[in-house]
Amino acid sequence: MKLNDIPKEELETMNYDDIAYIILNEESEKMKINELFKKVCEALELPENAFEEKIADFFELLTTDKRFIMLEDGYWDLREHHNPQVIIDDEEDEELINDVEEEEEEEMHEEEEEEDIFYDTDTDDDLPDDELEDLVVIDVDEEEANS
Repeated sequence: MKLNDIPKEELETMNYDDIAYIILNEESEKMKINELFKKVCEALELPENAFEEKIADFFELLTTDKRFIMLEDGYWDLREHHNPQVIIDDEEDEELINDVEEEEEEEMHEEEEEEDIFYDTDTDDDLPDDELEDLVVIDVDEEEANS
Protein backbone atom coordinates (compact mmCIF):
# COMPACT_ATOMS: atom_id res chain seq x y z
CA MET A 1 0.00 0.00 0.00
CA LYS A 2 1.43 3.34 -1.09
CA LEU A 3 0.97 6.46 1.01
CA ASN A 4 -0.28 8.44 -2.02
CA ASP A 5 -2.98 5.83 -2.68
CA ILE A 6 -4.54 6.23 0.78
CA PRO A 7 -7.36 8.79 0.90
CA LYS A 8 -6.78 11.76 3.24
CA GLU A 9 -9.82 10.81 5.33
CA GLU A 10 -8.36 7.37 5.99
CA LEU A 11 -4.91 8.84 6.74
CA GLU A 12 -6.45 11.10 9.37
CA THR A 13 -7.82 8.07 11.20
CA MET A 14 -4.41 6.32 11.26
CA ASN A 15 -1.86 6.55 14.05
CA TYR A 16 1.42 8.34 13.43
CA ASP A 17 3.39 5.13 13.83
CA ASP A 18 1.27 3.36 11.20
CA ILE A 19 1.94 6.19 8.75
CA ALA A 20 5.66 6.09 9.63
CA TYR A 21 5.63 2.36 8.95
CA ILE A 22 4.23 2.94 5.46
CA ILE A 23 6.77 5.70 4.77
CA LEU A 24 9.76 3.59 5.87
CA ASN A 25 8.43 0.64 3.91
CA GLU A 26 8.12 2.75 0.75
CA GLU A 27 11.46 4.51 1.14
CA SER A 28 13.31 1.29 2.05
CA GLU A 29 16.00 3.28 3.84
CA LYS A 30 16.67 4.43 7.37
CA MET A 31 15.71 7.97 8.40
CA LYS A 32 16.37 10.38 11.22
CA ILE A 33 13.34 10.86 13.45
CA ASN A 34 12.93 14.53 12.45
CA GLU A 35 12.87 13.68 8.77
CA LEU A 36 10.44 10.81 9.31
CA PHE A 37 8.03 12.86 11.42
CA LYS A 38 8.13 15.73 8.91
CA LYS A 39 6.98 13.27 6.24
CA VAL A 40 4.18 12.11 8.56
CA CYS A 41 3.15 15.74 9.14
CA GLU A 42 3.24 16.44 5.39
CA ALA A 43 1.08 13.39 4.66
CA LEU A 44 -1.47 14.60 7.21
CA GLU A 45 -1.04 18.24 6.12
CA LEU A 46 -0.43 19.31 9.71
CA PRO A 47 0.71 22.88 10.51
CA GLU A 48 4.40 23.56 11.35
CA ASN A 49 3.71 24.02 15.08
CA ALA A 50 2.24 20.46 15.22
CA PHE A 51 5.70 19.11 14.41
CA GLU A 52 7.27 20.89 17.39
CA GLU A 53 4.42 19.99 19.75
CA LYS A 54 4.17 16.31 18.88
CA ILE A 55 7.73 15.19 18.05
CA ALA A 56 8.27 13.92 21.62
CA ASP A 57 5.07 11.85 21.48
CA PHE A 58 6.13 10.48 18.11
CA PHE A 59 9.50 9.45 19.54
CA GLU A 60 7.75 7.63 22.37
CA LEU A 61 5.49 5.85 19.87
CA LEU A 62 8.46 4.59 17.89
CA THR A 63 10.37 3.40 20.95
CA THR A 64 7.41 1.35 22.21
CA ASP A 65 6.37 -0.05 18.83
CA LYS A 66 8.20 -3.32 18.14
CA ARG A 67 8.04 -2.78 14.39
CA PHE A 68 10.69 -0.04 14.58
CA ILE A 69 14.34 -0.17 15.54
CA MET A 70 16.66 2.67 16.49
CA LEU A 71 20.01 2.42 14.76
CA GLU A 72 23.30 4.19 15.37
CA ASP A 73 23.48 7.98 15.00
CA GLY A 74 19.76 8.43 15.68
CA TYR A 75 18.46 6.72 12.55
CA TRP A 76 15.24 4.72 12.62
CA ASP A 77 14.15 1.87 10.40
CA LEU A 78 11.77 -1.07 10.30
CA ARG A 79 12.93 -4.03 12.34
CA GLU A 80 12.06 -6.36 9.46
CA HIS A 81 14.79 -4.70 7.36
CA HIS A 82 17.45 -5.80 9.85
CA ASN A 83 18.37 -9.34 10.74
CA PRO A 84 19.93 -9.66 14.16
CA GLN A 85 23.17 -11.60 14.09
CA VAL A 86 24.14 -13.53 17.15
CA ILE A 87 27.81 -14.41 17.21
CA ILE A 88 28.83 -17.16 19.57
CA ASP A 89 32.50 -17.31 20.40
CA ASP A 90 33.10 -20.93 21.37
CA GLU A 91 36.71 -20.30 22.39
CA GLU A 92 35.69 -17.68 24.92
CA ASP A 93 32.98 -19.97 26.31
CA GLU A 94 35.47 -22.83 26.63
CA GLU A 95 37.95 -20.60 28.47
CA LEU A 96 35.21 -19.49 30.84
CA ILE A 97 34.14 -23.08 31.52
CA ASN A 98 37.75 -24.15 32.10
CA ASP A 99 38.33 -21.23 34.48
CA VAL A 100 35.22 -22.13 36.47
CA GLU A 101 36.24 -25.80 36.64
CA GLU A 102 39.76 -24.87 37.83
CA GLU A 103 38.33 -22.58 40.52
CA GLU A 104 36.02 -25.33 41.73
CA GLU A 105 38.92 -27.80 41.90
CA GLU A 106 41.01 -25.28 43.86
CA GLU A 107 38.15 -24.68 46.29
CA MET A 108 37.69 -28.41 46.80
CA HIS A 109 41.42 -28.84 47.44
CA GLU A 110 41.40 -25.94 49.92
CA GLU A 111 38.43 -27.46 51.73
CA GLU A 112 40.26 -30.78 51.99
CA GLU A 113 43.29 -29.02 53.49
CA GLU A 114 41.08 -27.19 55.97
CA GLU A 115 39.53 -30.46 57.02
CA ASP A 116 42.98 -31.89 57.76
CA ILE A 117 43.90 -28.86 59.86
CA PHE A 118 40.77 -28.49 61.96
CA TYR A 119 39.66 -32.02 62.51
CA ASP A 120 41.55 -34.52 64.61
CA THR A 121 41.27 -37.86 62.96
CA ASP A 122 42.56 -39.67 66.07
CA THR A 123 39.88 -40.81 68.47
CA ASP A 124 40.15 -42.12 71.96
CA ASP A 125 39.13 -45.50 70.60
CA ASP A 126 42.54 -45.79 68.95
CA LEU A 127 44.33 -45.70 72.35
CA PRO A 128 44.84 -48.91 74.29
CA ASP A 129 42.72 -49.25 77.44
CA ASP A 130 45.70 -49.22 79.81
CA GLU A 131 46.74 -45.71 78.63
CA LEU A 132 43.29 -44.31 79.40
CA GLU A 133 43.59 -45.28 83.09
CA ASP A 134 46.22 -42.64 83.78
CA LEU A 135 44.25 -39.76 82.19
CA VAL A 136 42.95 -37.09 84.56
CA VAL A 137 40.43 -34.34 83.75
CA ILE A 138 41.59 -30.95 85.05
CA ASP A 139 39.26 -28.00 85.46
CA VAL A 140 41.17 -24.82 84.51
CA ASP A 141 39.24 -22.63 86.97
CA GLU A 142 39.89 -25.08 89.79
CA GLU A 143 43.57 -25.26 88.86
CA GLU A 144 43.90 -21.46 89.00
CA ALA A 145 42.13 -21.30 92.40
CA ASN A 146 44.59 -23.79 93.89
CA SER A 147 47.64 -21.89 92.68
